Amino acid sequence: MTELLAPAGDLERLKIAFLYGADACYIGGKDYSLRANAKNFSLDEIKEATIFAHELQKKIYVTVNIVFHDSNLPNLDSYLKKLKEIGVDAVIVSDIVALKKAQEIGLDIILSTQSSILNYSAIKFWQGLGVKRFVLGREATREDIIRIKKECDVQIECFIHGAMCTSISGKCVLSNYMTGRDSNRGGCAQICRWVFKTDGPDFTFMSKDLNMVEYIEDMINIGVSSFKVEGRMRSIYYIATVILCYRKIIDKINNHTLTKEDKIYYQKVLDRVANRDTMPQFYQKFPGVNESYFNDRVEVSNQDFLGIVISYDKEKKLIYLEQRNYFKIGDVVEFIGPNMEPITYTITSIINEDHENIDIARHPQMRIYLPFDKDICPYAMMRIKIFDKKDIL
Repeated sequence: MTELLAPAGDLERLKIAFLYGADACYIGGKDYSLRANAKNFSLDEIKEATIFAHELQKKIYVTVNIVFHDSNLPNLDSYLKKLKEIGVDAVIVSDIVALKKAQEIGLDIILSTQSSILNYSAIKFWQGLGVKRFVLGREATREDIIRIKKECDVQIECFIHGAMCTSISGKCVLSNYMTGRDSNRGGCAQICRWVFKTDGPDFTFMSKDLNMVEYIEDMINIGVSSFKVEGRMRSIYYIATVILCYRKIIDKINNHTLTKEDKIYYQKVLDRVANRDTMPQFYQKFPGVNESYFNDRVEVSNQDFLGIVISYDKEKKLIYLEQRNYFKIGDVVEFIGPNMEPITYTITSIINEDHENIDIARHPQMRIYLPFDKDICPYAMMRIKIFDKKDIL
């Protein structure tokens, strides 16, 4: 079965990812991770995450994928030994020093996209060093994947959704040059997102985001082992929405029930949750003018996420909900969540924690009650009712 692999920048995101359908999560520790600006996990939190995952029969992969300098090496052995003791399922590495040390300790290895693997000869080289699973560079084409699977008996992991790197899969040094922050040791300042002033129109050179909804079935058929979603610094709503959409798509493919209408619907949902345009990028052809932004762009902050369910009182038929964005009586919303279809709901009453009726929930993270006559699980989310499936087909 193809694995759905989710990002998690902290324990809350990790639990959301698993509950919404991820088979595995990749996380970073406080050291040696390429997302230094994410909250990341202490060793105690990695242990908690691993226990939580394994209780669900799911997996944890820890990123140890910076480019190592001598100053990074003194504590690496002890860190890897602690990961082994915790029982993580694999470490994701790019530097051969980290690879060899992890192997000596007995950890399973995933070769990071930082190694820019795009051909079977490179795969064979790393196979000779004992690597069995590879995260291909985002620049890998369909034909590259087919050739690799034909020539090599390996597990292939591919990104299917999220931000693209304007450079070759993490080989960028613009951040180092312009800010002194080392992009290959977790400090990327995302120079490719900057807007540059010129005598003419403002100029950018950033890629649009990746979206592979149209090609998931084809990727399964050509032998991709794991579908990876980018976004350890994304919100819980983004993680929940993206993982839930791809979970539904993969399950429908496996059940032979995925329709063209399904793909249109999930594409619309994913377009709504992101604030940048999305494209398949390299899979079928080399990206052109339509796959990047070259002039100034507008990124609208998404306010669809209205609240998260804390609990449900079956006797009183009340949802206890933590508010995340403004909503009021009369709004038409919908609930999404694990193992449920979206439920449309019109807000007719809002009750605050003092059991007073109010008209508007306007204070960030205020907790309120909503009358609701259907059982609903914790961590379900309330969002703006964007569209009905039938209206967009």
